[in-house]
Amino acid sequence: MFSRHKSLTALLILLASLTASCGAPRAIKYYTLDITPAPVTSNSAQFPVSLLVGRIMSSQLYRDDRIVYGSGQVQLGTYDYHRWVEPPADMIQTALIASLRAGGQYRSVSRVSSSVKGDYILRGRLISMYGVDQPVLTARFVLQLELYNPDNHTIVWSQAYSHDEPVQGKEVADIVLAMDSNVKACMQQATASLAQYFTANPPKAASAD
Repeated sequence: MFSRHKSLTALLILLASLTASCGAPRAIKYYTLDITPAPVTSNSAQFPVSLLVGRIMSSQLYRDDRIVYGSGQVQLGTYDYHRWVEPPADMIQTALIASLRAGGQYRSVSRVSSSVKGDYILRGRLISMYGVDQPVLTARFVLQLELYNPDNHTIVWSQAYSHDEPVQGKEVADIVLAMDSNVKACMQQATASLAQYFTANPPKAASAD
């Protein structure tokens, strides 16, 4: 009798455990960057240039929507329940286009496609975009950019941006806010630097397509 009672108790515990594990799934939280460009105060003349912004290259990590975190010196991981609304590489391409269009300095700024022609192609590679606790929690963002002239097949301008933005808090949302500030700073720096290049190297006016 004691053995049968013991077996029944064990069965009830197992059933309770299985029932608990079959509860409601954990909700996934989604995050985005505010890609609204900062107000432009410059009245710089428009450059007679049509820019094409290519797809941002990256590792497979940044082709996925899971938010990446750093652990130690060489290890990276992803959150299962904290995700971007779209892959980071795509968000950065959109942010670049918005930032370049905001100044009104170019004849046009578009994504690379088979139906759109451009004078220059802006290419980029997303190296890092994650939160890391080394030694304090920061949002690490590293982006490489280059301007390609298809007429003579040369790279005429390049820039590397690398910055760790301090995070004010310990939650994933705090990392996203710091990353948002980091990306905005990068966009402003890249836009200003590219304008300086065209100011120093005035392009010849081209006829509209």
